[in-house]
Amino acid sequence: MKICLFGGTFDPPHIGHLLIAQTVFEAENFDKIVFVPAYQPPHKTEITPVKNRLEMLKIAVDSNPNFEISDVEIKRGGVSYTIDTVQFIKSQLAESDGEISYLIGSDSLLDFQNWKDAKSILNSCQVIVAIRPGFRPSDIPSWILHRIQFANIPRFEISSSNIRHRWIKNKTIRYMVTLPVWEYINKNNLYS
Repeated sequence: MKICLFGGTFDPPHIGHLLIAQTVFEAENFDKIVFVPAYQPPHKTEITPVKNRLEMLKIAVDSNPNFEISDVEIKRGGVSYTIDTVQFIKSQLAESDGEISYLIGSDSLLDFQNWKDAKSILNSCQVIVAIRPGFRPSDIPSWILHRIQFANIPRFEISSSNIRHRWIKNKTIRYMVTLPVWEYINKNNLYS
């Protein structure tokens, strides 16, 4: 089985996440894309409660049979480290001779060298990078650049932080998230 893990805070999950995941799914012929919401990202302190982020993610990916959600980081609790997740999923697939990739955005790649056991991540799976506007490969150390794969996908100017800021300023986010996610944010008054 060939799977791609897509980790993140997903606060909220947006159209950009879904478009990138579907495009990578098709381009790389994955059997599935597995979204892995972080329980507590190591680099963020102000985040929406995990139960809300998980519910929004379920709503966002529900209608796509190519997408699944793993709650491995939520069940593990504590700070969510990619290496722990990759090694756990790899151990689960060991018997089925599975192949794992890990999808990140180029914004995350900028700090990748500081991730816990970054070299072990590169040795454990293929890291696929979705390029975001403004990204410059010259900012990335060569030991990382030589081990990653850039995804050939459209670039999107959508970010979760921008969505939260727009919501706070009473600006529309309607076409940045799916309608059910928009309704969930509105009903639960998540970003006020």
